Amino acid sequence: MSTEAETFRARADAEGAHAEQSDLSNVRDRHLRSQKAWEAMADRSERVAVQRARKEAEKAAR
Repeated sequence: MSTEAETFRARADAEGAHAEQSDLSNVRDRHLRSQKAWEAMADRSERVAVQRARKEAEKAAR
């Protein structure tokens, strides 16, 4: 089972591949913007997962 962040990273990779294959600059730019957005969502998802795990560990330690 993949995590949310892995799914977001896969989408970012797909957008990067589409950007490389695009002949039109505006389409390439759109794919690159989308890639950055997916990467940002993956980063945010990973941070949230780490924070959640840390809070759960603190709660379990009490």
